[in-house]
Amino acid sequence: MYLAREFRRDDGACLKVERCLIDANWGTSTDVVYQFCRQSPHAAVLLPSHGRFVGASSVPFAEYKRKTGDRVGLNWRIPNVQGKRAIRHVLYDTNYWKSFVFGRLGVPMGDSGCLSLFGRDPQTHRLLADHLTAEYYVKTQGRGRTVDEWKLRVDGLDNHWLDCLVGCAVAASMQGATLFGTDVKPTPRKRIRLSELQMSR
Repeated sequence: MYLAREFRRDDGACLKVERCLIDANWGTSTDVVYQFCRQSPHAAVLLPSHGRFVGASSVPFAEYKRKTGDRVGLNWRIPNVQGKRAIRHVLYDTNYWKSFVFGRLGVPMGDSGCLSLFGRDPQTHRLLADHLTAEYYVKTQGRGRTVDEWKLRVDGLDNHWLDCLVGCAVAASMQGATLFGTDVKPTPRKRIRLSELQMSR
């Protein structure tokens, strides 16, 4: 319903949802999610997503070797497709993006980078607040870096809406939304001509 809908902005411009991620991490439903994304009338904007726990001792996304056909962004990547699920999907660092979302929620109202909720009645957002606070982070050190590792406060607590909000932040990044200070691009490598390489020998 929402993917088919147009949203009118204050200036009259009409917008549509440009990217929708669907969590494909739950093993029993992974194939169903992939099939739905492939067969949906909105297949152009749908993408299965897999959050990955990247702890302090894990290899960070920035250090993964890029392969031909991969699309790489800020702690997310769309690998080249192979195998039985011949559909592109996105992998992202859940620890980084949960910290990113909580950082945005902590920015004062009206300041750049603030993520705020509409209205003034706290009860309107009670369930969302319960899901957002179902996890806490522990600062962990390893491999010369410090990482926020997120954990459930109590086993079985619902955190689905936290996962959804994190997925929305990843989708926004995929569509080109950037926050000042996170948009630093790596320096491109200089192309070397074969003739230059032969001359250097």
